[in-house]
Amino acid sequence: MARKTKKNRNFEEMLDALRAQGFDVTPYAGVDHGMQVSKNGVAAVIVPGVTDAKWESGGEKLAVTPGLLVRGEIARLLDRGYQKFLATAKFELPATAAQLQAIHAFTEELNLVTGALGLFNESLGTTSDVYLYDRVRGREEEKQKPPRPWELSEGH
Repeated sequence: MARKTKKNRNFEEMLDALRAQGFDVTPYAGVDHGMQVSKNGVAAVIVPGVTDAKWESGGEKLAVTPGLLVRGEIARLLDRGYQKFLATAKFELPATAAQLQAIHAFTEELNLVTGALGLFNESLGTTSDVYLYDRVRGREEEKQKPPRPWELSEGH
């Protein structure tokens, strides 16, 4: 099996490669040096970075994870256990299968062009930014246990 060779490109070369693959690349005001990368109604924000465990090239990092564009804002994917939702500052909408497939396809293509390391759980499907399950939210505090006879502080 042939070993993959890493392409060490700088951030500008990475942006050019994304443009060549049909991505729209525009400055993103919410993050210092952030560039919004979008395609087919899905977007993410990348910034120049250093090499870390996920990004092999060291030329970019995700500042905002991929999400659907809703009224110009990148929606975060929220998992409530029974269903996934797209959440923005103003809206929380149920995610459809087509939207999840679009986010997944965008993420795979972005990783391919940027040289990001593909993780097993990401290859199975769309991963969420936040996991909020019903059984955890609003759980009562743990009740105090009744005192055990051998731990009573009073003497005989």
